[in-house]
This record gives sequence, structure tokens and C-alpha cells, in this order.
Amino acid sequence: MIDGPQSPGVGAANLTAAQKANLIYNEARGQLSGRLWRAALGSAEDDSRAQSVAGQVAVGPAGETIGLDRLLAMLDPAAHTVSAASTPVASEAADNPSALSVGDEAVTAMQDGPNARYAGMLDTAAARSGIPASALAAIVDAEAAKGAGGTWQPYSRNPRSSAAGLGQFLSKSWEGEAERAGTWLNTTAQANGWLNTKGQVKSENRSALLALRYDPRASIEAVADYASANVEALRGSGLRIGGEVSEVARAAYLGHHLGLGDARRFLAGGLEPERARRLLNAQVGGADAERRIAKAGSAVTAHRTWLLDYVGRHVRPEKFG
Repeated sequence: MIDGPQSPGVGAANLTAAQKANLIYNEARGQLSGRLWRAALGSAEDDSRAQSVAGQVAVGPAGETIGLDRLLAMLDPAAHTVSAASTPVASEAADNPSALSVGDEAVTAMQDGPNARYAGMLDTAAARSGIPASALAAIVDAEAAKGAGGTWQPYSRNPRSSAAGLGQFLSKSWEGEAERAGTWLNTTAQANGWLNTKGQVKSENRSALLALRYDPRASIEAVADYASANVEALRGSGLRIGGEVSEVARAAYLGHHLGLGDARRFLAGGLEPERARRLLNAQVGGADAERRIAKAGSAVTAHRTWLLDYVGRHVRPEKFG
């Protein structure tokens, strides 16, 4: 772990030989296969900077418009029933490399659970960003690969994309946070001389910056900054996001998972059908995606159904309160 914004290390010296080998293997495999997935998905990594689209409310099942507060209220786990046939096993593997081997086990409060060592980092990031620690924990829990007992794996790398670390940040998203003024990562990059006079990441320092995704504190701080910015931007678009922790967590997660541009379009019911199809295909695989689309009647509805189901079951800050 790093001790402050000025420290560039990722703790590699503390890794075992097996951990180092696994990290190198996953990084190399991800770099290779990620090119194929980016080609299939289009410019998904750049969509976090996409412009807002018209319309600021979501569309309900009967065609009525509903605000984000009502939309997220529909995701109450106590009222959300999921049949075994609709459980997106393959899709979880795309978001969470360990989802096929780790079940939906309840996690107790941070101080007593398998990820207690991250409690202090979450509290610090929460105090700085204004996003509750339990909301940050819920986002990390939905994104991070997990080991035995549900422990978050900071050195994980998604072989299907450039996503890495506890926050599973894509390379371009991570660079964007480093270049965005006022973020923890921006302060770190400046302190280490990784930015040029225009505030952009120097090509010779890109690898060092991206390696920082594997540092737990750096990843959690970046999750907090990204969540804060996304919630603020969604509210600025006219979406009603209440003060309930669960509502903040789920809104922030949609921004984290989709990128701000697609999150706005998703909540406004305005994802393009082909974009929705590509996103769903990336999560559940081509055959399952087509089956879901046929059942739902459209790619937009099928993707919306899958993502709301995933968020409702996995982004649960009450597990960490």
C-alpha cells in the first residue's frame, strides 16, 4: 500500500512469487485479448466522456416517466425476486472474474468481515469525497474479483478488457481520473511528475500510472472521486438522486459501470439498440444476449432488465453499514 499521494509504489515488493507471476500473466493476457473485446464493443472506453443526451428521466414499464429515486426504489432487494433461469451467471463473469466460483455470500460490517483491512481506506476516501463508506464498499464489492470467503483481490485483471484492480478501472478511465483536476489520482500524478505541462499523462509514465490501479488505497480513492463526479453530474442533468445511501450507491455504480455518457442515456431510456446489444453481448455472451432480446422484445429492454437485476442484487451498501 502507499502511504500518501506522493508515493508511486504498488506494493510489488510485498507480493509472493506466485502473486507476481499471476499479476504478470493476467496483465499480458488482458493486453492481448482486450484488443479483440474493444473491437467488438466499439469505443466503450471513451464513452465516459460522452455528451449528455436529451431527456432526463427514465421510462417506466407502462410508458410513464419516472425519476431516479423511483427507479432505484424498484431495486429494493427485499422486493426483488430473481428466478434461477434469469440469473446472469455468464454476465457476472464479465464484470467479476471470480463470479463463477464465489457465491452471493452475505458480507458483515467492514470491521468484522473478510475485507476489514480496507475499512480505514474506505473511511478516509468517504470523508474526503462525501460518498458514504458503505456506498464505496458496495461499488468495490460489485466490481472486484473475490477470493476465498469473499475477500477482494486487489491484483485482479479482467482478461476481456483493460479493467484492473479493486475498482476494475479501464485504462483510459484511470488516465482520465489522473488528468482531472482535484482528484486524489491527479494529486498523486502531479507529485510524481507523471503529467506534462498540459496536465496530460506523459507516455513514458503511463505504465507506472496504470500499475497504481493494483494499489488498494489508490483504487478506493479513485472509486470515491469517480462516484462523486458521476453523482454530481447525474444530478446536474436533472435526475433526482436522494440522500439515501442505497440510492447514492446505485446511481454511482451505474456511472462507474457504464461511464457517464451511457449512464445518462440508460437512465433516460435512450441507449441506442445496437449499443444496448453490444453491452449485453459483452456481459452474457452472444447466444444468451439474443435469447434475452427475443424474450424482451428489444435489445434496449433486455439490457435494462439485466443491468437493473445485477445492480439490485450486487450493489448493496446495507451489507457494509
